[in-house]
Amino acid sequence: MNVTSYTIEGAEGRSIPIDITSPETGSKGVLVIFVHGFKGFKDWGTHSLTAEYFAEQGFDFLKFNFSHAGISANSTNGMFDDLNAFSLNTFSKELFDLDQVITFASSGRSFPSPDHIFIIGHSLGGAISIIQTAEDKRIDKLVTWAAVSNLRNLWSNEQEEAWRKNGTLYIHNTRTDQQMPLSIEILEDLNHHSEKLDVLNAARSVEKPWLIVHGDADTSIAPEQAHELNRQQELARILLIEGGDHVFGGRHPWTEKGLPEKLKEACDATIDFLKG
Repeated sequence: MNVTSYTIEGAEGRSIPIDITSPETGSKGVLVIFVHGFKGFKDWGTHSLTAEYFAEQGFDFLKFNFSHAGISANSTNGMFDDLNAFSLNTFSKELFDLDQVITFASSGRSFPSPDHIFIIGHSLGGAISIIQTAEDKRIDKLVTWAAVSNLRNLWSNEQEEAWRKNGTLYIHNTRTDQQMPLSIEILEDLNHHSEKLDVLNAARSVEKPWLIVHGDADTSIAPEQAHELNRQQELARILLIEGGDHVFGGRHPWTEKGLPEKLKEACDATIDFLKG
């Protein structure tokens, strides 16, 4: 596989690091953009293996870090070493970043402009991808993995009440054992742009082919959220992965050679959909 790295400018002038994994035989003009989720990043666990798997099937595979993901270039072992940036992230900033990535990918400046752009969004990245696809004609197909159907589902009413009172909400990252701060800015962003950030409303406006993939054993984002998305857009296909959890068997770090069984199942279904 050939992996090329780039850096572009994202929200508030912060950097967006990008890796593009390409087939050994060269680009075939079809680009997949992978959008990571909350507390995710481009080099998490199985993401590089996933990129290689898609490249073996003839896709260029672009993965990136959101500008406010909280992971710096010096991060080791996937530790969030820029919690200040993480705390100042918003959904609108992520939409800005994704638009920047698509603009870069389609510009033809650093590599040939693809004939087709496909999006795979995981978890919160799935919600961001739905909103983007609803209004972006450059995207040809959409796939969501374990997508969030309502951005307010990311926290409880009790957490929101404390958040408003204290100005900061702390989220425990069980993997890194970090208390990760979220400023009130993300809540204000959701309130000020409630119509644009309404995932279900955006789902109703998606006109491109869409595959909804969800593990039926997902305890982070309930499978009902996949059904809720599908009810908004009945032309979308839905696939429940039996026994699949929120990351389809992946973890960080991932030290095994191949993809976990459930993730391979999600990848194979996605590849069939994108090639169809």
